Amino acid sequence: MLIRGEISNLENPYILVTFLSADTLAIDTINVDVKGKFNYKNQLDTLTSFSLYLNNYESAAVVFADKGQTLKVKGDALLPDLIEVNGNEINNDLTLFKTENRELLAQRGQLLLNLSMESQSDTIGNKSITRHDEIAKLQLLNHELISQAEEFIKKNPTRFSSLILINNFFINSDNPQALERVLAYLQGNVTDTQFAARLRSYSEKINRSAEGAHMPYFMLKDKEGGNIYSHEFNGKYLLLSFVSTAGIESRETIDLLKEAYQEVNRDSVEFLTVYIDSDIYPVEYVENDSIPWRVVPEKRSWGSDIVDAYNVQYIPFNILIAPDGNIKVRNIPAQGVANAIRNSSED
Repeated sequence: MLIRGEISNLENPYILVTFLSADTLAIDTINVDVKGKFNYKNQLDTLTSFSLYLNNYESAAVVFADKGQTLKVKGDALLPDLIEVNGNEINNDLTLFKTENRELLAQRGQLLLNLSMESQSDTIGNKSITRHDEIAKLQLLNHELISQAEEFIKKNPTRFSSLILINNFFINSDNPQALERVLAYLQGNVTDTQFAARLRSYSEKINRSAEGAHMPYFMLKDKEGGNIYSHEFNGKYLLLSFVSTAGIESRETIDLLKEAYQEVNRDSVEFLTVYIDSDIYPVEYVENDSIPWRVVPEKRSWGSDIVDAYNVQYIPFNILIAPDGNIKVRNIPAQGVANAIRNSSED
């Protein structure tokens, strides 16, 4: 197998490539010349996915290769979603999807670049309408791309590339119905692959924490070391929030949740906040001392059981659980919590 490539806007004269070899994650270094050109050879016996990491893991491209194939890679390290890969059916299909949706992907790539630059210069005084507008536009672009991906999958139900698009656009979605729907489009041999089996397994998992499902069990330790069990909240509304000690959005969420906490009935409503950035454990942040409800500094961060059980993909993220223990609203805006509880109580 040979991969020939040319990537512009590389900050370093190398690319890191990872792939699974006999159930072991292997890592290679690819040397790149001043024009961003490179060649990479590997001995393969079966279809293998290679992840090419660019600019110290700031972006990545994925290449699917099989024994004896020669593949071509071309694009911009700053716009990884638009990197084109050709040389076999899977890569050609995915490159066709990128070509057909180039404008949407370019807009999304530029927005992600803008947001990344803003987060690097993040300060409390950096709150801006522009940032919120960019996030709203990013959500709209993602929604449109998901729609385009679904159309591609419907038209190509037997192609392995459809599995890849499901993984890229639906696996981290907070909409389990959409994932179930696109999986049902698949036909032929692709439905018998391990990749398809993993997607079906994931679909079953996220349904266990979907709206309407009974809240998954959890046991946590608060910042004083006391145990917190999920069954303690039976018969009450529970607002479960996942945040970070850093970032504008998490700080804004905590401020808004404090306002909501003043409006709700404390006898029938409880809040619980989980900090999941383990780099700074124990969590020592000024907001913690002034939060009037229980706080959990989760040692295992994104690897914690509760993050997995509740399918938390990003932060801040709020989940409202009803007194009967069923999940009422996922990803509820902090400013809408008090009204949601009030309206639900009146129903």
